[in-house]
Amino acid sequence: MKAFVVDRYQKQAALRWADMPTPEPRDDEVLVEVHAAGVNLLDAKLRSGEFKLILPYRLPLILGHDLAGVVVKVGARVRQFKLGDEVYARADDYRIGTFAEFVAVKEASLALKPKGLTMAEAASIPLVGLTAWQALVEKVGLKKGQKVFIQAGSGGVGSFAIQLAKHLGASVATTTGTGNVALVKSLGADFVIDYRTQHFEDVLRDHDLVLHSQDGKTLEKSLRILKRGGKLISISGPPDPAFGREVGAPGFVRLVMWLLSSGVRRKAQQLGVGYSFLFMKASGSQLREITRLIDAGAIRPVMDRVFPFASTNDALAYVEAGHAKGKVVITLKRGAAFDDTPAA
Repeated sequence: MKAFVVDRYQKQAALRWADMPTPEPRDDEVLVEVHAAGVNLLDAKLRSGEFKLILPYRLPLILGHDLAGVVVKVGARVRQFKLGDEVYARADDYRIGTFAEFVAVKEASLALKPKGLTMAEAASIPLVGLTAWQALVEKVGLKKGQKVFIQAGSGGVGSFAIQLAKHLGASVATTTGTGNVALVKSLGADFVIDYRTQHFEDVLRDHDLVLHSQDGKTLEKSLRILKRGGKLISISGPPDPAFGREVGAPGFVRLVMWLLSSGVRRKAQQLGVGYSFLFMKASGSQLREITRLIDAGAIRPVMDRVFPFASTNDALAYVEAGHAKGKVVITLKRGAAFDDTPAA
């Protein structure tokens, strides 16, 4: 099968277009023919080696986490899916590889594709949807009437999280650029800060939750807009000791996490608020909950650009530039053969 591969960790390096063996699904997995794959900043960070201590992948590595496609083979213990099912998923850590014609996915991580979405739209959902769900629902249990600040509201996670928070009955504040104010308002944001003309820390107070996705300076400012007892969930780091224990990281890696997060944890404690790091996990059951919301019209995909499979490197560069509105997706032709190949 054709795939895009990382041969060595390097920033802004092109992925290699390669012929790779088609994966054989394990007993608890299904083999999916990939029709579309979401492109995430996580893919760029993995390629650059930023997560090699947390996720020590063996190279060469087929990149890609999000997918939508059709089941073409099932493992011996698989009961929920059959050949021909249209599905979507965030592939499990250590079993990623959606920038390819086929990928093997655990049955427990897979869900039927929302009926009203195209393959490209469905592929845009899993990673950002699960991130928002695990932050707002699983980790915090956001309630009606609470106030949440979601950074970068026009981005992939932000555009999904705004809609989910509004569905849960929360009041939502967000940041975005001048050109995206109308977009985030259409998604349900109640209070929009144009970061080009305003500082959010000057206008926001007494929030119950911050969903943080930016840099360290923004994190420090965000802690101060929380009310006592409020929580900040960070998806951009630094990882904390609780996360190290959760993933069973080696002792020296947990020590590094403790050191990296010691400053922010200390500041949070001084302010009487909570800090935790979230690295989302694959979950078919949570995707099914998300599917219900999509089918009911409570959440819609927000798409920026769709690239052909051959232009995967261009798609990754576009995401890494940081200006995408919603999600970026690559689409693959049906079947295993391709007429197009990447430009030299």
